[in-house]
Amino acid sequence: MAAREHSERLLGESPAFLEVLERVSQIAPLNKPVLVVGERGTGKELIAERLHYLSPRWNETFVKMNCAAINETLLETELFGHEAGAFTGAQKKHEGRFERAHQGTLFLDELANTSPLVQEKVLRVIEYGEFERVGGSRTLTTDVRLIAATNEDLPGLALQGKFREDLLDRLAFDVITLPPLRERPEDIMILAEHFGVAMTTDLEREYFPGFSGRGRKVLQTYHWPGNIRELKNVVERSVYRSPDPDAAIDEIALDPFESPFRPHASADTKAAASSPKQPAQNEFPIDFRQAVQDFEIDMIRAALAANQFNQKKTAEALGVTYHQLRGYLKKYDLLEQQ
Repeated sequence: MAAREHSERLLGESPAFLEVLERVSQIAPLNKPVLVVGERGTGKELIAERLHYLSPRWNETFVKMNCAAINETLLETELFGHEAGAFTGAQKKHEGRFERAHQGTLFLDELANTSPLVQEKVLRVIEYGEFERVGGSRTLTTDVRLIAATNEDLPGLALQGKFREDLLDRLAFDVITLPPLRERPEDIMILAEHFGVAMTTDLEREYFPGFSGRGRKVLQTYHWPGNIRELKNVVERSVYRSPDPDAAIDEIALDPFESPFRPHASADTKAAASSPKQPAQNEFPIDFRQAVQDFEIDMIRAALAANQFNQKKTAEALGVTYHQLRGYLKKYDLLEQQ
């Protein structure tokens, strides 16, 4: 049941996505660590679940933990457990995630946020299957298949001394890198329809009317910085806000904060938000003119989608006149896409 449910949530037919699924099928049967890399909202946890349920351990425990969601002091005890009396308030023995995942799979999300001490202990578990609870002296053993995930550049962090190179070597038996949603354009409407149907069911409506042509255009041209998680939120919000449950969804609610009464950001916040991301040092040399053109096109497309393709509102959002915006649209052959 669980395996089927998780597989159904991994939807898509784009080549990049199908390649990921093929890689998952290849590595899943092996009793080796796997590192899953991807931007926020790309579905790293779903991939970890698929790796578990396609493995020989599928009938054992799947334990997961977000290492960024807990402070460093408690992280060690959550992973490795603690003995009674190990610290103030530790009245009973506590089994950690490695102990609870014995013979199963442990998924550690955002592993890059862990301390060198935790990294050293994780490495020991991977190499020898051994650990001690906090406050304990007895060596315990565990049989765990480790899957780790991150949205950080771990090789870069290792070069800077911020992540253990030996741990990276052990984790990276194989690395599965998830494509962002903007690189999966064929999958946007497949996912959007899926989320729309699910939200309609939650609202106890008879059927999902789909999206209008205008609604589809907004979904397909938006840049989705939050990836699938953001798409799910946007679709669900748009469905429940729709004034007519029998009419195709026309208004796509991309920004839940959009309001004429929204508090204005401080000057520092505005400056930080408007500053273009600087290329990393190792990205040079670049084609400066092409980079500027690509940046302008991406910015215009994002602004158009965010403003429901209303050119007047888009011009205001970009701080240009209507005629200047029209000039940019003509310059970059974007008029035909309106």
